Amino acid sequence: MAAVDPVGGRGLADLKEIVQLVEDDLVKVEELFEVQCRSDVALVGEIARYMREGGGKRIRPALLLLASRTCGFRGERAIVLASVVEFIHTATLLHDDIIDQATVRRGRRSVNSRWGNDITVLTGDFLYTKSMSMALSQDNLRILRLLSDVTLRMIEGELLEIERNGDVAMGEADHLDIIRRKTADLFCACMKIGAMLGEVGPEREAALGSYGSNLGVCFQMVDDILDFTAEEKVLGKPVASDLREGKLTLPVIYLLRRGGSAAAELVSTVLADRGFDRVSRDDLVRMARDNGALEEARAQAERYAVAARADLAGFERSPYREALEVLPDFILARDH
Repeated sequence: MAAVDPVGGRGLADLKEIVQLVEDDLVKVEELFEVQCRSDVALVGEIARYMREGGGKRIRPALLLLASRTCGFRGERAIVLASVVEFIHTATLLHDDIIDQATVRRGRRSVNSRWGNDITVLTGDFLYTKSMSMALSQDNLRILRLLSDVTLRMIEGELLEIERNGDVAMGEADHLDIIRRKTADLFCACMKIGAMLGEVGPEREAALGSYGSNLGVCFQMVDDILDFTAEEKVLGKPVASDLREGKLTLPVIYLLRRGGSAAAELVSTVLADRGFDRVSRDDLVRMARDNGALEEARAQAERYAVAARADLAGFERSPYREALEVLPDFILARDH
């Protein structure tokens, strides 16, 4: 279903047009991010500018703003809380890159590669602490508790992922638990906060939270597939980095289930080498395609997209609700 552009009456053509529905507030989110990163320690501001210049989808603050407008709320509190979730997300990226020993993020050197692990982990701590300070300023205990809980679950997800690193016995349910904690729970929180600001009641709040959770799972599943199939220059980071780092994502889990001993041997070799020295990445992708693993992973992502759209059924028609309805399609179609 095409969403309505409130300005020109056209269907939304791409993700950029969806984001433009809340672009005025997103600009304010960016400005607040910069202000809150000011510090007597000049290095903090320097790293913050570097991260902002690297771009990013800003999908989490956009979700919070779209949810709040869907629920009839616009105002400064939405802007502050959208900044908070972007602080939390950015902090997790910094810490993830240290754990993964990543050297590239969004097509250029990662912060840990440029400034080292010590400075990067402390910058991540600064962002986490700043996010909680900003949330406290809103004087809403329910929202503060939600943000605190989701941050803890994200950390638990990272710990679970490290614990299962390189484990070829990890199943789909285990992987789903990790991606819910690491990705989907923050999407869920963004939508719930929008509902809380709009004071739409527990039923609609739960529906928007479910939308965020389903969308977040879909988003990460597409990420898993892209890591397996995308071109490095488009993806903005090395391809197949998940498997090289020992992470068994959905396409690999399905490949191991479908491909028998031949697939197990290829995957085990990559995990042992932490690279593709003895196994061709192209051969692995071809085997995943031939055995239907990529198709099955794609079908799973589509099921979560359908579920997300269904979660919006109880909301009045508006450009913001319709933007949320078509957003799963753009996530399924993305190439990076």
